[in-house]
Amino acid sequence: MTIRDAIDELGARVTHEEIARALGVSVASVRQYRLSPDAQAHRSPPPGWQKVLARLARQRGKELKALADRLEQT
Repeated sequence: MTIRDAIDELGARVTHEEIARALGVSVASVRQYRLSPDAQAHRSPPPGWQKVLARLARQRGKELKALADRLEQT
């Protein structure tokens, strides 16, 4: 693994597309959830969104731990 690969993997984020897929909604809906509640286009997130995002966060955490393990083994 190169330093560039490691930095790219470390900086990778969960995308709006991945969140939309996990929630079963459109990317536009995800973007509207993020708007200020005062914004006219704001939408309330679907029920159970916390568990879905927690699952995505845990998955990202596993990916980061695996990266750390690979870096320490070299």
